[in-house]
Amino acid sequence: MLGSTHGTLTTDSRRARIIACDEQRPGAAVHGRAADVDDLDVSGRPLHADVPDLDRFFRPRSVAVIGASDTEGRPNTGITRQLLSWADQVGARVHPVHPTRPAVFGIPCAASVADLPERVDLAVLLVADPLPLIAELADAKARFAVAFASGFAETGAAGAAAQAELAAAVRDSGLRLLGPNTNLNAFERFRDDLQGPAIALITQSGHQGRPVFALQELGIRLSHWAPTGNEADLESADFISYFAERPEVGAIACYVEGLKDGRSFLLAADRAARRRVPVVAVKVGRTQAGARTAASHTGKLTGADDVVDAAMRQYGVIRVDGLDELQDTAALLARSRPPRADGVVVYSISGGTGAHVADLAAGAGLHLPELSAGRQAELHQWIPEYLSVANPVDNGGHPVGDERGRKIIDAILADPEVGVLICPITGPFPPLSDRLVRDLVDAAETTDKLVCVVWGSPVGTEPAYREVLLGSSRVATFRTVGNCLTAVRAYLDHHRFVRAYRSPFEEAPRSPSPSFRKARALLRPGQQLSEHAAQQLLRAYGIRVPREQLVTSAAGAVRAAGQVGYPVVMKASGTRIAHKTELGLVRIGLTSASQVRDAYRELTDTARYEDVSLDGVLVCQMVERGVEMVVGVTHDDLFGPTVTVGLGGVLVEVLRDTAVRVPPFGEEQARDMLGELRGRALLDGVRGRPPADLDALVEVVLRVQRMALELGGELAELDINPLMVLPQGQGAVALDALAVCR
Repeated sequence: MLGSTHGTLTTDSRRARIIACDEQRPGAAVHGRAADVDDLDVSGRPLHADVPDLDRFFRPRSVAVIGASDTEGRPNTGITRQLLSWADQVGARVHPVHPTRPAVFGIPCAASVADLPERVDLAVLLVADPLPLIAELADAKARFAVAFASGFAETGAAGAAAQAELAAAVRDSGLRLLGPNTNLNAFERFRDDLQGPAIALITQSGHQGRPVFALQELGIRLSHWAPTGNEADLESADFISYFAERPEVGAIACYVEGLKDGRSFLLAADRAARRRVPVVAVKVGRTQAGARTAASHTGKLTGADDVVDAAMRQYGVIRVDGLDELQDTAALLARSRPPRADGVVVYSISGGTGAHVADLAAGAGLHLPELSAGRQAELHQWIPEYLSVANPVDNGGHPVGDERGRKIIDAILADPEVGVLICPITGPFPPLSDRLVRDLVDAAETTDKLVCVVWGSPVGTEPAYREVLLGSSRVATFRTVGNCLTAVRAYLDHHRFVRAYRSPFEEAPRSPSPSFRKARALLRPGQQLSEHAAQQLLRAYGIRVPREQLVTSAAGAVRAAGQVGYPVVMKASGTRIAHKTELGLVRIGLTSASQVRDAYRELTDTARYEDVSLDGVLVCQMVERGVEMVVGVTHDDLFGPTVTVGLGGVLVEVLRDTAVRVPPFGEEQARDMLGELRGRALLDGVRGRPPADLDALVEVVLRVQRMALELGGELAELDINPLMVLPQGQGAVALDALAVCR
């Protein structure tokens, strides 16, 4: 990344500072403006992504380089030279700006922004302090600016304050800003001799995009590179929305250290999903170490990684871990056609190789159908009978050396269950490997199915690889089996996802439900609700709770038990009781009046001993014979209210078997949450137990989601644990609830 000391260009008294800055290295920082919206959901949040018009950023007609230099050995000189070369490629006029130089590289200099000969589309700020220039650029009606300077939110509290000031100035100016703490990647020279769909690249750390940019040397087209830096204004979400609308973009590849705004990111991902443009992302922050590093580098809030991961899956963003996976997966998705089938066949000249790769493919979740008896008989016309052709297909080697090789490939691709053919070539074995590669490339030109080759040679200089495989725009070529399987899985998952995708924002509620006012009246800002009040909150949203009465005497408890019906459960109810079981404030299975009287005295005595204030004791219907689940709402710093479902009961913190989604979402996503649980089989019935009422569980999840949408700004936490899911057709009952207000 580039860096600089503080300096600017506004008045004569500051001219010495920009000259000093010219001696330094220019640099990057974080934040941005909220998207413009044409609709809001029930909580007042946007339902559509604003798509900034970035055409004049990437293809400006005129560019101002503020702080331009042609003195050799100075960083600004190298930057100016690169900008001149880039401007020549895109057909832009360049206007150097410097207070003391009459010309830079033979081009006349303007002394200040006010002296520019025309309105510029893009201003590149090679200064240490971009803030004073924002007002000048606004007065000159510049459309975009790029700030390289560092020393903002990535440096701590003082830098964050400086960045907030910069963001506010930009917000009021009408100008759009890239950076600060960005670099020159947007102004790379892209190859213009490559055809086909392109990859658009977004990175917060420029160096991390180099492997994707280098794909051009392998014949894969790159159309744009957005190095977003600290995102004081323009953010990753803006570029995702813009790239999703570009007809030449086949896939969007992202390296993300931190999300500026979770909602904006989801709206952008939704736009890409609706347009069936794949988004592949490396997101730093899976571990605490990664999250700390990301925060120190960009000054962003990384966010709870399980929520980030779930949100990306929810909107079809393909998350990968390594830059090698990013480049291979993005390249495959950009250039491949939709699959005709989900079946994968592994084809090799070695039985051992085929078995190994097939095993890895099955472990990666790919579907390897057994070829039909008729198809196997056809393949055995050219492959010896003693070799297996069921899948994987082992040709034994020799058939690939003559006309049989192409016939085998064509027969496999003709199978209606086959959508992908993977051929691992562990190393060059001329002439067999050369003939096999040529047959695969030729076959790929005549089929609409995906042909993948793994060239396993560590050398990579062989003509079969460099010329034949990389010369094909139809064969997807990989260097490792792992990356191939990751990319193929992403390819099949993406197309399966977009075929079924319906934007949750299209059906998100625009106005409060009838439950809203009743529920809101129960909330107490900054307080935890009592158990009784929390149960009333659930009732307001139509969530079933046990029959219960709140009592304040032993005699009242006996009367309530008779009305509720034995056996009963008794629980202390108060505004500061979070874990009643651990405090001994619950009694279950009470079957007589004497037990109820004794339980009342024990509960109130325990509460006094624990110094817990009560509003009464709940006498509740006892519900048995179900699966204990937990459903809840928490507030994520990036995404706002989130909904969690998982296995519940007293071991919920130990099991940690949960799935999370960010509202809004529909019934299908709610059911998908259940499918992600490791203990999902418990809901289907095990060891003689009947299946649980899944429909009722899904309905509770959706009602809790509605609560999160409508009360999310006022409800900090909701925990229904346990939610007893009864046998099929009998519903679900919330046995206990904790609610905390913001």
